[in-house]
Amino acid sequence: MLDLLTKPWPWYIAGPLIGLTVPALLIMGNKSFGISSSLRHVCAACLPSGIPFFQYNWKKEAWNLFFVFGIFIGGLIAGHYLISPDPIEISPVLAAELAGYGITDFSNLVPVEIANWDTLFTLKGFILMIAGGFLVGFGTRYAGGCTSGHAIMGLSNLQVPSLIATICFMIGGIVMANFILPHILSL
Repeated sequence: MLDLLTKPWPWYIAGPLIGLTVPALLIMGNKSFGISSSLRHVCAACLPSGIPFFQYNWKKEAWNLFFVFGIFIGGLIAGHYLISPDPIEISPVLAAELAGYGITDFSNLVPVEIANWDTLFTLKGFILMIAGGFLVGFGTRYAGGCTSGHAIMGLSNLQVPSLIATICFMIGGIVMANFILPHILSL
């Protein structure tokens, strides 16, 4: 049983469980699965109502905030109690490639050489964390949702815009990982 909690689940278990969230949300309350809209709900709750984008009944979507809070709490619990203290296992070929960029510490989910306060104030850190975060946030709003909203919920509802968005997400990820990221890591 402990092995089930400390090791990654195979795709044929995790995938259907994620996929079952779509009908569960629809059956339990006609709700759509997605995370990116929760930031808008928080802003609508906290900011003055003078901004038209935040003038809507955010309380109707409060369930989404509880869902995101549950993800956060679940991550904290898993990180404290369920994550193995062993270093993250990655392919030896990938480890050798990353070593060429100076990335050798795999004791965390994100290598320390990439995400830390000292790196944040370098050109590489600024591009990866600040510019990358901005582009992800902007792209999410521009596409009308995030990968979970489009690829999981939108595709299961046979929405053509979600298919287009998911194709663009995949192309962008492939281009970034194979052509752009190596140049950024070599800075």
